[in-house]
Amino acid sequence: MPPTALDFADVTRSEASLRRFLHGLPGVDQVGAEARAASLGTRSIKTTAKARALDLAIRMVDLTTLEGQDTFGKVRALASKAMRPDPADPTCPQVAAVCVYPDMVATAKQTLGTSGVHVAAVATAFPSGRAALDIKLADTRDAVEAGADEIDMVIERGAFLSGRYQQVFDEIVAVKEACGPAHLKVILETGELQTLDNVRRASWLAMMAGGHFIKTSTGKVQPAATLPVTLVMLEAVRDFREATGQMIGVKPAGGIRTAKDAIKYLVMVNEVAGPDWLDPDWFRFGASTLLNELLMQRTKMTTGRYSGPDYFTLD
Repeated sequence: MPPTALDFADVTRSEASLRRFLHGLPGVDQVGAEARAASLGTRSIKTTAKARALDLAIRMVDLTTLEGQDTFGKVRALASKAMRPDPADPTCPQVAAVCVYPDMVATAKQTLGTSGVHVAAVATAFPSGRAALDIKLADTRDAVEAGADEIDMVIERGAFLSGRYQQVFDEIVAVKEACGPAHLKVILETGELQTLDNVRRASWLAMMAGGHFIKTSTGKVQPAATLPVTLVMLEAVRDFREATGQMIGVKPAGGIRTAKDAIKYLVMVNEVAGPDWLDPDWFRFGASTLLNELLMQRTKMTTGRYSGPDYFTLD
């Protein structure tokens, strides 16, 4: 049985106790996880439920641009789209957040104003996570001072895979402190963790260290988000809540491109973690191209006609 929140101080007091706890978590049946994820992906939903699911998925999007060629103009355009994804339809909801590099935070924040769309910034030597801790903390503080509402940090996978769990735990704790009022999403980069057992261990490590969200991927490594990986992470947040009473969010990111795939994830959220997680406060999609596909499907349902991909601005 996982410990309660009161016991976490004992669990995390040393490398040995942390290792003992993480390796004592129930093993993941990979075949079973893949089979259940595939089964949940075949669920069909009716028309009215699909319309609600499309709007919910739009509200859950962290509209993302993380390219070396990003410009202030591109970020302003992306932020404008985040507030009004379909300018021709004022009933279309806005997205949850715009996710950018730290040097673009101020531009995004200024454009978004008081819209309610959050600004998320990647930090801590994204995407590798390989930098000295003082550099990671400075990166985080700079983003928060520029106006970031959320910080998406990356764990150092080399440290985790080498079994240096205390180092990873301590870094997450330090980054959370540097976040101040900003929420912290901890990127596990599951495509590099090798096994679903490691995904479960990394999920618990990030939650015990104080992450507000656990996130699959940077989008720079393949495979990125997958249904089996997200299934394991959803089980982890469900079990963490049962043990502590605390809810932690989940964010699959990278490779989710179609409305059909997004709905598969929403079905999984409902079935595995529960309906409380069907909210942008607790579940997000990290995506750049998904939004246009959701808008195309939404237009089809409201007008009966498909709009071409050039009907909406490129993300």
